[in-house]
Amino acid sequence: QVQLVESGGGLVQPGESLRLSCAASGRIFSPNAMGYYRQAPGKQRELVALITDYRSRNYADSVKGRFTISRDNAKNTLYLQMNSLKPEDTAVYYCNLRHSYAPGNYWGQGTQVTVFA
Repeated sequence: QVQLVESGGGLVQPGESLRLSCAASGRIFSPNAMGYYRQAPGKQRELVALITDYRSRNYADSVKGRFTISRDNAKNTLYLQMNSLKPEDTAVYYCNLRHSYAPGNYWGQGTQVTVFA
């Protein structure tokens, strides 16, 4: 089993920055991918950014150039640096870890990000 503990959400104004963190623990197998998804009220959960343990990255078009995903494999920790935040970035952000070959797709508890004018 894998546990994911998120931190770093909050309330900011447009143009400001936030950094999310997600600490993973438990039986983690390589290769794997970690990522952040978000869900706004009344909308489906969507991928924000994804990074594999060999550091291949994917971003949603809506966040490219503003968000940066990174990970510290030694600490099993995922980071999402969010710059130039917009009101449309408001959502609950969920950390995810998925094993590439072993069973297991895990979610964090979610952290609220609110960008208000």
